[in-house]
Amino acid sequence: MLSVVIAVVVTLVIVAPVSAGIATTYRKKVVESKIGSAEEKAREIIDDALKTAETKKREAQLETKEESIRVKNELDKEIKERRAEAQRYERRVQQKEENIEKKADAIEKKEANLAAKEEALAKQREEISKLNEQRLQELERISGLTSEQAKEYLLKIVEDEVKHESAVMIKEMETRAKEEADKKAKEYVVNAIQKCAADHVSETTISVVQLPNDEMKGRIIGREGRNIRTLETMTGIDLIIDDTPEAVILSGFDPIRREVARIALEKLIVDGRIHPARIEEMVEKAQKEVEVMIKEEGEAATLEVGVHGIHPELVRLLGKMKFRTSYGQNALKHSIEVAQLSGLLAAEMGLDVRMAKRAGLLHDIGKAVDHEMEGSHIQLGAELCRKYKESPIVINSVESHHGDVEAQSLIACIVQASDTISAARPGARRETLETYTSRLKQLEDITNNFKGVDKSFAIQAGREIRVMVVPEQISDSDMILLARDISKKIESELEYPGQIKVNVIRESRVIDYAK
Repeated sequence: MLSVVIAVVVTLVIVAPVSAGIATTYRKKVVESKIGSAEEKAREIIDDALKTAETKKREAQLETKEESIRVKNELDKEIKERRAEAQRYERRVQQKEENIEKKADAIEKKEANLAAKEEALAKQREEISKLNEQRLQELERISGLTSEQAKEYLLKIVEDEVKHESAVMIKEMETRAKEEADKKAKEYVVNAIQKCAADHVSETTISVVQLPNDEMKGRIIGREGRNIRTLETMTGIDLIIDDTPEAVILSGFDPIRREVARIALEKLIVDGRIHPARIEEMVEKAQKEVEVMIKEEGEAATLEVGVHGIHPELVRLLGKMKFRTSYGQNALKHSIEVAQLSGLLAAEMGLDVRMAKRAGLLHDIGKAVDHEMEGSHIQLGAELCRKYKESPIVINSVESHHGDVEAQSLIACIVQASDTISAARPGARRETLETYTSRLKQLEDITNNFKGVDKSFAIQAGREIRVMVVPEQISDSDMILLARDISKKIESELEYPGQIKVNVIRESRVIDYAK
């Protein structure tokens, strides 16, 4: 058994290397055969690639040749076209040069003709100048005037004719403009005045308090005059107790203080207890009542006009204007009247009615404080309106309503016109005799300073100035210009309500004697 196993092992030992060698040889042959077939495929692929590349190369060369041929043909065609176009331009240039040469020849001929004509004209000018000299010499001999004298005479005639024609033209234009403007202006103003019915109010510097009996006068005076002194000290108003039966007169320039004194005195009379402590108490109550009255008057004015949104302080100042007068005209009534007129005129002209009423109501607001603060009522009013944030239109209307500042809107012009209407209407204002006579004298002095004026007369309370001229110095044409110059001088030097009519009169008299 052992020998058999050994034999098998020996056999395996011998057979294993042999079979391994056989297997290795077989695998080698298989690998070599595969490598050979791969090399053959690679050579085939390379050959195919070379053939394909050669084919594409030939195709590319053919396409390049075709493209070059096509480009060459296009270039040849373009060159031919440009040559043809250049030839056409050349022919045109030649034609133009020929035309220019022809024109140059024609111009040379014309220049030659012009030169000949200029020579002929020069000769004619010489002949004409000689004839003119001869004519002037003959005219001077016939007229007996030198050429300078004749020129002066002709210029004077022309000047007179031009002056006459300009005066006639000015008169016609002014007449036409006045007719059209007056028609419209009168229509607007008359409509506004007819619709605005204002009371004619005149305030004085005194108030009268009625007494139940003359015995009350003694009680008002008090022991050794202590009551009347206390009342005068507390109010700043003079009490005049004279022979007037059952009446006491309160005198003072401050209407608010006068009103406080009047109310306090009436309360004391009703109460019957008149002594210094009671007087002080009643004066304080009266002051409070007047403050309430001022506020109510301002509110009533804004409601009457229909203007809202005004600052409360401005409303209070409006109420204060109830106790302020200008030339006898109540300032609050005047402001309400101007506001109503401004609104009516603005409506006629298609403008903002509320803004016009607002500007008209506040135009004199400075008069409420001009007794207490320095400056004109125009400056103070503009400052107040700026302080309480009024619109620029209202501020400009306040500043320009007396012409101190140029009006920047139609509403400002309307306020100016309404102020003039309210101030100039009959019964609106009172003027002192001194102011009145001074204005009349100034009118006459202005007109008398003009050359050719003989006399002048201010008539109709200064609403018209009649000017008598010297007929030898002022012609009919000069009258129109003189009236215009006088009007401009009056406008620039005088301040007056309304308008002043300038009436220039020229009288020619012929005198003869029967012998």
